[in-house]
Amino acid sequence: MDRIRSVLIKDTTREERIRIVNRSLAVCGTECEFCSGCDNRGGGRVETYYQPYIDGEKELRQINDEFRTGLVRG
Repeated sequence: MDRIRSVLIKDTTREERIRIVNRSLAVCGTECEFCSGCDNRGGGRVETYYQPYIDGEKELRQINDEFRTGLVRG
């Protein structure tokens, strides 16, 4: 497994951001594809929730901060 040097948009490609999101969310022990676990926990659909990061519009930190403060719901 290759080590990611930075998760910032300026340092990653779209493909790398997809891998970063999938790896980070796989900590529950399953792959995200076809999983609705986060939606079941009230976090919203993963592909929608992290899409702004994947598309290079918002940094991960911003998305996570917005979710923590209740500004974003899936």
